[in-house]
Amino acid sequence: MIQLELSEQHQKLYENVRLLAEHMMRPYSRKYDREEHTYPQEMDEVVKLLEAGRSGGSGDARQERPAGETVNGGNMGAVIGLQGLAWGDLGLFLGMRTNGLGNAAINAVGTAEQREKYGKSYAAMCITEPSTGSDSANISTTAVRDGDEWVLNGEKIYVTGGEFSDTLVVWATLDKSLGKAAIKSFIVEKGTPGCEVTRLEHKMGIRASDTAAISFVDCRIPMENLLGSAEIAADAAGRKKAFGGVMQTFDNTRPPVAAMALGIGRAALDLARELLAEEGVELDYREKPDNVSAIKAELYKMEAEWEGARLLTLKAAWMADNSQPNSVEASMCKAKAGRMGNEVALRCVELCQCLGYSEQHLLEKFARDSKIVDIFEGTQQIQQLIVARGVLGKSSSELK
Repeated sequence: MIQLELSEQHQKLYENVRLLAEHMMRPYSRKYDREEHTYPQEMDEVVKLLEAGRSGGSGDARQERPAGETVNGGNMGAVIGLQGLAWGDLGLFLGMRTNGLGNAAINAVGTAEQREKYGKSYAAMCITEPSTGSDSANISTTAVRDGDEWVLNGEKIYVTGGEFSDTLVVWATLDKSLGKAAIKSFIVEKGTPGCEVTRLEHKMGIRASDTAAISFVDCRIPMENLLGSAEIAADAAGRKKAFGGVMQTFDNTRPPVAAMALGIGRAALDLARELLAEEGVELDYREKPDNVSAIKAELYKMEAEWEGARLLTLKAAWMADNSQPNSVEASMCKAKAGRMGNEVALRCVELCQCLGYSEQHLLEKFARDSKIVDIFEGTQQIQQLIVARGVLGKSSSELK
């Protein structure tokens, strides 16, 4: 039976992370929003505290699953912790030298040796290309085997953490003519000859997080840096399964991105309620819904939307913890939370009027930061397409 109430351990984790977010992240929010592409050195102390919490047991929610029993484990702990950190500042969190989106791929499909070597690195994910956005099957970056090495050639754009990371997980094709069946992911260490950060993007939001373009020109990496098998299935069913294994990475990364949206949405709601309370607008959940002001009705509606997104995210994380296929649920929570986070942040700006739009408070920053969570790790439209395929039992060729 699924249990969506937070355990005492997870509740303690969330409270501890919120304290870090409030006292060690929020004070630097405005500074690094203005100083784009400057590494937030103060966040190294936050990383140390988070790592100390994990090693001490207070922040590590991973559990062994007894036969026949269900658990709320590592995935649940991750989304709860990320919600708290994103409440503090999403850009600063993404700019920390801690686990990046590439780490999810390494932990999901990497060998024991790969996880041991790269599991604690800061790994960025390199998927998007100048001519390839949401359609991951259209990747053009190539990987060619040459003896005991792979040679990579291509360009990746919009790489979150591309400058500050020390490891990259790069999606490339072994044979473009074979379509998505030939797409594999590779681990590339930063500093490898032929791998170069060519541009840093100027962005509307998450300005404390670097977003880079990276080129690969005859970039040679060891054979063992391939994630998964180098084999390309001969039949259609095998090719579909192989690409499904590559795409499984997103089942692990979409709930955490949904948790980031929850954090931003919660931050916007908390600040809006605080500002509105100073003007005499305070929520009372004992009120009858047909006897409240328009502003209160909006706040109640946003609280309900936030709670719905939270429950979907917890469900997707719970399914992952209990080894249940969660591709549809991961897309559901990402779609719902991504849309909710952006709409709630923007509506809170509107309700607070000039205070929401000015730099006197962080509401306008929350609104700018919120848009990215509805875009990266698969846009709103892609998530809806994945959900539709899952609900209707259609393949990607049947429903485009």
